[in-house]
Amino acid sequence: MKLFDVYPLFNITPVKAQGSWLWDEKGEKYLDLYGGHAVISIGHSHPHYVKSLSDQLAKIAFYSNSVQNDLQAKFAEKLGKISGYEDYQLFLCNSGAEANENALKLASFVTGRKKVIAFKKAFHGRTSGAVAATDNPKIVAPFNAGHEIVFVPFNDETAFSQALDRDVAAVIIEGIQGVGGIQVPDDSFLKFLEKKCAANGSLLILDEIQSGYGRTGKFFAHQFAGIRPHLITTAKGMGNGFPIGGLFIHPDIKPWSGMLGTTFGGNYLASVAGLAVLEVMEKENLIRNAATIGTYWLDKLATFPAITGLRGRGLMIGFDVPETLKHVRQDLLFKHHIFTGEAKPNTIRLLPSLAMTKDEADLFLTALNKELQ
Repeated sequence: MKLFDVYPLFNITPVKAQGSWLWDEKGEKYLDLYGGHAVISIGHSHPHYVKSLSDQLAKIAFYSNSVQNDLQAKFAEKLGKISGYEDYQLFLCNSGAEANENALKLASFVTGRKKVIAFKKAFHGRTSGAVAATDNPKIVAPFNAGHEIVFVPFNDETAFSQALDRDVAAVIIEGIQGVGGIQVPDDSFLKFLEKKCAANGSLLILDEIQSGYGRTGKFFAHQFAGIRPHLITTAKGMGNGFPIGGLFIHPDIKPWSGMLGTTFGGNYLASVAGLAVLEVMEKENLIRNAATIGTYWLDKLATFPAITGLRGRGLMIGFDVPETLKHVRQDLLFKHHIFTGEAKPNTIRLLPSLAMTKDEADLFLTALNKELQ
């Protein structure tokens, strides 16, 4: 049987990883500044993370949500404390797309409405509801029967106000757009959305799947604006490579049996992986490191004449290069052995481990400067 060929792949096969580094089958060493779309939050193969998963495998590999799992409660307690959302409720699932799907479903349950407002260049995942709220003509899919998705321009208060009506169940926005090219919502715009949603009886959903989990120098990107959304979705860096997603739910939203469901969400291994990530983040002050190294990078990148549109927060950074230099990402990979991300047409995205060091940041700056000459 052949694999279903939907991914554009580099001819590189990683066989070992440690911290911010990868090695391929030929023994070549690569600096990883992308971490699988912001998945590697605490670094590859962190010893505490590996030991936690190994110890749990020796006990029990998996059990479904039909039995009590004390690890879930322990994980939820620590997650609430570190994130600043101790009063919220947590629903554990398997991925960011599933988290967004459940957020949209929950908003419809709570409000009794079927309309959703999303934003241009949004990307919320690949389940039916998440895809419907994603502004990409290549992956259009129908939402549930009778539901409507309306897309409005990013950071445009007038267009949003015109789209908002009494049929809107939810407004979904990324803390920082990832696939859309690292577009940062204005703090004032997020405050505006919170105020308008409250007045309209609509739920505000913050998709923090890429931008959350300490990546920006705060636990969630929306915390720079000082808002508290009704629903917050997270995944990516949550498990450092283990499949896990989560939905933060406002305390005013009351659950009922069967309201949401998942087979694998919050299983023993997922809970252990999530807990280990939080323990490492706390012990090694990785949120502070993300803020420090991110500021250093932004300051240095701002001095590169060829770079335009520099943007981002913490270790979620994007910048544009001229059309004549659109090969820079490939050159960084094949000439300097540095992985980065991209957004079409000429945006380079940086989403490294939150444990990245200044020396590793400097390696990238040196290579980039050489390629931009």
